[in-house]
Amino acid sequence: MRIVAISAAVAVFFDQLSKLLVIHVMELWRLKSIKVFPPYLNFEYGENRGINFGIGDGLSRWTLVAIAISVCLAIIWWMLRAPQPAIARLSAGFLIGGALGNVIDRAWHGYVLDFLNNDCCGIGNPFVYNVADIFIFVGAMGLVFFSKDGKPEKKGA
Repeated sequence: MRIVAISAAVAVFFDQLSKLLVIHVMELWRLKSIKVFPPYLNFEYGENRGINFGIGDGLSRWTLVAIAISVCLAIIWWMLRAPQPAIARLSAGFLIGGALGNVIDRAWHGYVLDFLNNDCCGIGNPFVYNVADIFIFVGAMGLVFFSKDGKPEKKGA
């Protein structure tokens, strides 16, 4: 569980640090948009009051906090229940840390702060996301590809 805890802490740290620097120090909250490496990377201020892409926008922030914490607890239970390879535990920690980074925002502000936006090839992307979302995605993909189901392996055929 040490790998899970450390990787979760790393994810929370980098998520909150990035939001502090970009949204508050660089004053993205005021500027609303900063072209970083157009069109591929832009900072666009966003407040996500839903789950993902604004889905669940009508749910209270505390309901969304409870859902996120429940998912984190379920993943911890899964990691404790069945031995997992180190990369799966690292992935679990990234997913948990990303979720907790967004929980901190939701509890503190009432919404999740988003600021990353990517456009490419003449296609404008209307959505914004944050570093926590990257950790959630990487963690989920790592669990899909590297976790074991906990069932004993069958020997012989």
